[in-house]
Amino acid sequence: MKLSRRGVIQAAAALGAVQVLGCASSTRAGDDKGGDAPGRPLNILILGGTRFLGPALVQAAQARGHTLTLFNRGKSNPGLFPDVEKLQGDRDPNKGEGLKALQGRKWDAVIDTSGYVPRIVKASAELLAPNVGQYVFISSVSVYKEMTKKDLNESDAVGTIPDETKEEIDDLSYGPLKALCERAAEAAMPGRTLNIRPGLIVGPDDGSDRFTYWPLRVAKGGEVLAPGDGEDPVQVIDARDLAAFIIRNVERRTQGIFNVTGPVQPMKMKGMLETLREATGSDARFTWVDAAFLEQQKVTAFGDMPAWVPRTGPESGIGAASIAKAIQAGLVTRPLADTARDTLTWFHALPKDRQEKLRSGLSEEREREVLAAWHQTKGTARAD
Repeated sequence: MKLSRRGVIQAAAALGAVQVLGCASSTRAGDDKGGDAPGRPLNILILGGTRFLGPALVQAAQARGHTLTLFNRGKSNPGLFPDVEKLQGDRDPNKGEGLKALQGRKWDAVIDTSGYVPRIVKASAELLAPNVGQYVFISSVSVYKEMTKKDLNESDAVGTIPDETKEEIDDLSYGPLKALCERAAEAAMPGRTLNIRPGLIVGPDDGSDRFTYWPLRVAKGGEVLAPGDGEDPVQVIDARDLAAFIIRNVERRTQGIFNVTGPVQPMKMKGMLETLREATGSDARFTWVDAAFLEQQKVTAFGDMPAWVPRTGPESGIGAASIAKAIQAGLVTRPLADTARDTLTWFHALPKDRQEKLRSGLSEEREREVLAAWHQTKGTARAD
């Protein structure tokens, strides 16, 4: 089963290209769980910084005493963080003032949350190289070439594209372009680059609803269409845990490549949904529908069934990447139940019209249709 919208939407929604309504969530006590005290205060530049992972990074850095500067176009959530320095420009040096606002400035580190095109990452990395100690690039586990491989690790080969000058982002080019961005950053700042390869980023402020769908649906209760047989591995990481990992490794001047997803303890689809049922206190009853039937019904993995990747599919490795290296470097993930509850609290505070338009998952009507077809095929009665 081919994943739906894994390319552009995985990149854009996870790191901010989908418009987020509402404000960044406040950092709760205990969100920064690393076990180590902050080092000396740092001056950190964030390219982006006003959507999803960006605000989580700002909050994690401020909680540990660091000073932030945000560089972006000033179009998304401009009112966030009034106490933080903001520089305006464009990542593309060929547009408007480009990177002019960054010239002549010095920072201890830069975190690039918004790089998708190698030419543009190359421009910022080369400009900043003389005046910045470390370049942190937010990449993706989608960079890997062999997506069916279990326990994908940082030494595995990355995908390629015939034309490395291509700048159109689609399902085929997204991963290879991210890999080329990593290479561009490392070429500009050899030995001073930290490449972060996240999996599915989730939690409050996620404008894609790729995880939000599940706690919302489970909380409603009743018969829930559950994909596969419950044994497919699932990996998600709360944006706040990802941000905490990044900031701690900026403090340590860590370099190299890290798969950063979660949870730290392996999780399967059945475990995820049962955890959500317990966290929401619902009476949800799961009807497991196999991948072949869902494909016949044109129900897509990762789109109609968010976060789910069939373990026998062509991209099965995306749900089972190795995070051993990140754990060794201090990765800590909060309980999924906490992420679910915080996500629901955030979502229910959004405007009503936004709540009525989920951006991932099946509609109630479509779910009922697929469940009815499944029961008819199997000669079983509906669970409700």
